[in-house]
Amino acid sequence: MKLKSLFVSMIFGLNISYAVAQDNLTYQTPPDAIKALIETTPTPRISLDSKGKMMLLMQSSSYPSIAELAEPELRIAGLRLNPRNNGQSRTGYIKGISLREVQTGKEISIKGLPSDALMSNFSWSPDETKIAFCLFEIDKILLYVIDVKTAEAKKLTDLPLNATLVGSPFGWVSDNKHIFFLSVPANRGIAPVAPLAPTGPIIQENLGRKAPSRTYQDLLKNQYDEKLFEYYATSQLNKINIETNEMQKISNEGLIQSFSTSPDGNYILFQKRHKPYSYLLPVNFFPSKIEILDAKTGSIVKEVVDLPLIDNVPTGFDAIRQGQRNHTWRADSPATLFWVEAQDEGNPKKDVPIRDKTYLLNAPFTNTPQEFFGTKLRFSGIMWGDANNAIYSESWWGTRKEISTHINPSNNKQNVLFDRSSEDAYTDPGSPEMIRNQYGRFVMDIKNNKVLMTGAGASAEGNRPFLDEFDFTTKKSVRLWRSEAPYYENIVQILDRNKQIVITRRESVNENANYYIKNIKTKKSNPLTTFPHPYPQMKEVKKELLKYKRADGVELTAILYLPPNYKKENGALPTLMEAYPAEFKSKAAAGQVKGSPYEFTYISWGSPVFWALQGYAVMENASIPIVGEGTKEPNDTYIEQLIAGAKANIDEGVKLGVVDPNRVAVMGHSYGAFMTANLLTHSTLFKAGIARSGAYNRTLTPFGFQAEERTYWQAPETYNKMAPFSYADKIKTPILLIHGEADNNQGTFPIQSERYYNAIKGHGGIARYVVLPYESHGYRAKESILHMLWEMDKWLDKYVKNGSK
Repeated sequence: MKLKSLFVSMIFGLNISYAVAQDNLTYQTPPDAIKALIETTPTPRISLDSKGKMMLLMQSSSYPSIAELAEPELRIAGLRLNPRNNGQSRTGYIKGISLREVQTGKEISIKGLPSDALMSNFSWSPDETKIAFCLFEIDKILLYVIDVKTAEAKKLTDLPLNATLVGSPFGWVSDNKHIFFLSVPANRGIAPVAPLAPTGPIIQENLGRKAPSRTYQDLLKNQYDEKLFEYYATSQLNKINIETNEMQKISNEGLIQSFSTSPDGNYILFQKRHKPYSYLLPVNFFPSKIEILDAKTGSIVKEVVDLPLIDNVPTGFDAIRQGQRNHTWRADSPATLFWVEAQDEGNPKKDVPIRDKTYLLNAPFTNTPQEFFGTKLRFSGIMWGDANNAIYSESWWGTRKEISTHINPSNNKQNVLFDRSSEDAYTDPGSPEMIRNQYGRFVMDIKNNKVLMTGAGASAEGNRPFLDEFDFTTKKSVRLWRSEAPYYENIVQILDRNKQIVITRRESVNENANYYIKNIKTKKSNPLTTFPHPYPQMKEVKKELLKYKRADGVELTAILYLPPNYKKENGALPTLMEAYPAEFKSKAAAGQVKGSPYEFTYISWGSPVFWALQGYAVMENASIPIVGEGTKEPNDTYIEQLIAGAKANIDEGVKLGVVDPNRVAVMGHSYGAFMTANLLTHSTLFKAGIARSGAYNRTLTPFGFQAEERTYWQAPETYNKMAPFSYADKIKTPILLIHGEADNNQGTFPIQSERYYNAIKGHGGIARYVVLPYESHGYRAKESILHMLWEMDKWLDKYVKNGSK
């Protein structure tokens, strides 16, 4: 459905039920103070080479116009494609780039770019002397490369790239001279034309096999869709010499899902999708064939596996597909294929001693695969180091258990390094620092059996990022550095391990994040960037990390923002609370402090902080933990814990003297919208609510939602009790429902808000339903965002700031 103007439905229910009112408004704008924050120029992004010599500065584009968002889009097979340029639609672009010498600070303009260039997918060559990227034109995507030494960009080929099935349609070879890329087939002709009439019915059939699946959007619907999908998704793999522009066709045409060269550059790991397709699942579930190709000729060296349609995965977050998965190259070896296979048929309910086994297969791939290691939990990742060092991880969602193990690949000797709860942020040891090896691949930086570790440093004081040196033998860490107040600072890159010279990203409450060269030993820092405060009007807004407890003793936090020049003697304020519930298996983990009191506040389109400039107290990211310890399921007491958390948040603000308990609104997006509707339904804590892009009827998500593993048929009472739709006759507090017309997020299809609004309306509730044309789960167009903020501001002023007590 395409809407040419903003559609708003509204009903007011007072003592009697009024008739439905529909307003066809043009796009509105919020107060100037809010609008100015949206119109701020984004702070540039950066990308550093691994040696810390050169920095690429990238200026991102601001919000696109609604006209740009309304450009042709093909929604098919779970994809959203731009049929004009064969890329994915709704792409965020970089519109300006430059280079900067790290040591001197000299900024260098890039020559050879069109004046209005729109770019993405920047990728350094393995030796970091070149940077490849995609340049987007109206009808095609082109491959460009920058010579870092000369700061010149050049187009490599006129062949249009095909990025429909891949995040990046190109990849470097370790020789630094060649790039593989996917192109649109040269002679594919015109797109299939839709038939004037169907040739028959659409039939799906299941013959007694269990095949549960969550809800997905934008799926194939008929044979014409299948033809369209094949037309746009079909590509071929090519290789180009960036010095001579000599090009070679490597593969035949196909539905190429992924490709990656071996570290030595001699082979290509190649994945293609094929029939039979599914009308219930997106493309990532379609059957696929995995092969190894010769990088010089494109001939098939090894047919690794032909994987069937993934439509019979058992329910549960620890469930996985049967057969092989996670095919990757071993980063520290010339050409060794690594993969994983479930030993429990992917079914977490099966009791087996080993859940997953991993395998290695060395070039030329003619021998029997070598069993590497097995995991008692579900394999969750591996980091390579060298011939004697790797770290693999395994985890189990049901218990939140997480184990990291050191393994010596030369003899398979193993040593458990960390055995902890994934919920326990305070014990997170961080992640190993990586360096480029001789193949240009990132591996762990290991010296004398020790590795540097960086992490968020969660603590009762808030996050304090750190740098540790961890010894694989003793399993002991030595702290080298930790972020200190009043800054929030984290390490971006290690420049010199021995001298302890690093690059950090530092920010504070009133200082935008900037980059520094830091000597950890001397504690001296020199700035690399001087990005200004993007919204100086926010400098006088007061920010504070609150810590308090729920009635049952669970510790909670929230970030409190107060208007400029506010004093407590001015009295308590109308308040906007924003939250997003999270499930936990322990009260201790639920009560851990999140974030840092010293972080700079970046204001995105969905932030509640705008209203600190409108005279409101704002409680952002207020803790709403839903805890189920032991065998208890968190959601079985969802409503009770939801209300207890919200009440504790309000009570803390009242205790501080800044929150007027009679003028509090609650807002949330997605699962936060679901929370909002439930709080308005089951409590009298709030004067109004704002729910954006939520799901309200849990019978429409019957095979699980959010962190709920059980199906509707396993826990019908929980599903019904949690669903605001079930209690639409009870909600009397004004609710503003906002939804993107093209929401394709699992479970939050627009029909959720449409039917919920209709149910509220049918029972005389006070509701307003706003549909944003062309918007998905997250909103992008400037007009949409400004109008959304206008709606929210009007709603809050009417029912909260100026509402009756």
